[in-house]
Amino acid sequence: MKILLTCGGTAGHINPAVALARMFQERMEDSQVLFVGAKGGMEERLVPKEGFPLETVTISSFWRSLSPSSLRHNLRTLRNLSVSKKEAARILDGFQPDLVVGTGGYASYPVVHEAARRGIPTAVHESNAVPGLTTQRLAKVADRVMVGYEDSRQHYHHPDRVVVTGTPVRGEFFRLTRQQARDALGIRDDRPLVLSYWGSLGAEVMNGYMTDFIRRAVREGAPFHHIHGAGRNYGAMQKALAGVSLPPEIQLREYIYDMPTVMVAADLVLCRGGASTLSELTAIGKPAVIVPSPNVTNHHQEKNANVLARQGGAVVLLEPVCSGDTLYQTTQDLLAAPQRRQAMAQAMEKMGIPDAAEKIYETLLSLGNGKERAPSAGA
Repeated sequence: MKILLTCGGTAGHINPAVALARMFQERMEDSQVLFVGAKGGMEERLVPKEGFPLETVTISSFWRSLSPSSLRHNLRTLRNLSVSKKEAARILDGFQPDLVVGTGGYASYPVVHEAARRGIPTAVHESNAVPGLTTQRLAKVADRVMVGYEDSRQHYHHPDRVVVTGTPVRGEFFRLTRQQARDALGIRDDRPLVLSYWGSLGAEVMNGYMTDFIRRAVREGAPFHHIHGAGRNYGAMQKALAGVSLPPEIQLREYIYDMPTVMVAADLVLCRGGASTLSELTAIGKPAVIVPSPNVTNHHQEKNANVLARQGGAVVLLEPVCSGDTLYQTTQDLLAAPQRRQAMAQAMEKMGIPDAAEKIYETLLSLGNGKERAPSAGA
């Protein structure tokens, strides 16, 4: 079987596609996989690094603004749509896929749309709780729409085509128990562990709050273990904390390379509301304090976080009204309430789909074999 996977823009779109590509290669020895991304996107670096071939299309986003610069950008985007349509047709002609799957990002649109027009089996996977513009448009023509949460079904015009699969999570998150993970981190006492990070690159405002958070934790004698990933603001945080003697219980790291181990060991996670992060939290049942990024299109992170909060799995704080003291006090309140945290963990686990990759694989395999085509998919 020839599988074309199209994605891009963020690691949250690329990683699920890579997980699916590996599953197809493991299960079907004769499978061939091709990735299609956006020219200039991070997929040009990440996908070849994973060992998969990549082709690109010329595509860009639409900006939701009427400023002169936004209007000029959107005019370029309209021109790019015409170019990308021809590029998508050329790629499909050359690869002749049996199945086309989009996992998010603007590059998905021309490829999936053209494949659907040709009658090639198509599917899209949406990690966010509420679909973005690309998924909204492709949901009208794709044979299957795979989503992360049952709550997401209501946002689609063709609920019969929607399958709740969850979002794939790396197997490393399931290899250790909490105690094994704590042992691996060298935690020898009973104090809880707090994990905090604000995305792979960090976030300047939130890291400023965490500087105050860490100072207070040191003043109060490190009442809990704490591992914080600062990302690109690591140097600035080191400088801001230069006069503070951090005890061994408080670790300031640039990146958390052993994230599965740290997250499994954690008793509470402070984080953003990205779809991949929330999928990891729900898969292993971790209570969280989520501060959604205010700089995300269509407030996706806030909508993602609210889905978890409504089910009782997370506390949501908005960045504009947040502070180091607010985060610290919220953390202390939750750590002092083990029964509440246990209820939050159970709510998270109830929403999680640990075998998401398997569910997606089965859905796509049936679709690729022609068993579950939507009769009006090309409409």
